[in-house]
Amino acid sequence: MTQAENSFLSIRNLVTAFDTEQGSLRAVEDISFSVERGRTLGIVGESGCGKSVTALSIIRLLPRPAGRIEGGKIWFQGTDILTLPPERLNEIRGNRISMIFQEPLTSLNPVQRIGAQIGEVMGIHFPRMTKEAIGNASLELMEKVGIPDPKRCVAAYPHQISGGMRQRVMIAIALACKPDLLIADEPTTALDVTIQAQILELMKDLQKKTGMAILFITHDLGVIAEVADQVIVMYAGKIVEEASVETLFKNPAHPYTQGLLSSIPRLDSPRKAPLTIIPGMVPSLSDMPAGCRFQNRCPVKIECCKTIPPQMTALSETHSAVCHLLTGRKISP
Repeated sequence: MTQAENSFLSIRNLVTAFDTEQGSLRAVEDISFSVERGRTLGIVGESGCGKSVTALSIIRLLPRPAGRIEGGKIWFQGTDILTLPPERLNEIRGNRISMIFQEPLTSLNPVQRIGAQIGEVMGIHFPRMTKEAIGNASLELMEKVGIPDPKRCVAAYPHQISGGMRQRVMIAIALACKPDLLIADEPTTALDVTIQAQILELMKDLQKKTGMAILFITHDLGVIAEVADQVIVMYAGKIVEEASVETLFKNPAHPYTQGLLSSIPRLDSPRKAPLTIIPGMVPSLSDMPAGCRFQNRCPVKIECCKTIPPQMTALSETHSAVCHLLTGRKISP
């Protein structure tokens, strides 16, 4: 078996496309990365860069018939997920690989009680469990994720509980089968900072107890600094930089990563100082530049950026980036 086949989760040259009125457009193009057991990989980038499409590709939940995987391999614990028939895939999805979806209010069924939605997962994957056992397990899960009054919550509908509680319910559903891999897609979006901190602490605590791997998707670099071990930065469907979390914040190499970091407000900035922004707009999928996809917004572009796509450059053992200016350059870790 190859190293990719032996990896816990290994994505190789993944290409995901959607059929549109403009034709077939690639939302994710030729991306590769790995996630190790017990570790957290963060995926960061602006809205529309392909983060969520990557996650949905892993568990093959792309909207059909428009969305499809055009190429690549997704190895999970020695199995190529893209070759599995539907019945085998259903054994993995929600069981060995779980996902916390981006918006819990729209992900939860509005006409089903919370307890029924948590119990449904266990009923599907553990058909021999009795209703009583499922009910007890649901209450135990809700206590584990920090819901203060589980008995009241199991009888409630999603709209009757707060956003923080809904997010905890989504985590409880995702953890119901004790997955080996948890995909968390913007799990703290729209939550206030206090609840956000509680959710992040909860996920780190559960990871320590279960040893699961986490693929954490967000646009918030502050959250990435808090939870991730390794980080990949995506832009316009491609990976532009990959590094350990310490290296990325200490020594960002790609101009896009540098722009993201400089746009974070700082407490030591002068009062009323204007926020730093990345000028311009992300190019449309139907009109991608011939060369570097970041060229129309890059402050340091050179002539070849307009016509020649840059290649990934290894800057150290734990750091690589895609930029013509970095070709042949090494950066100390």
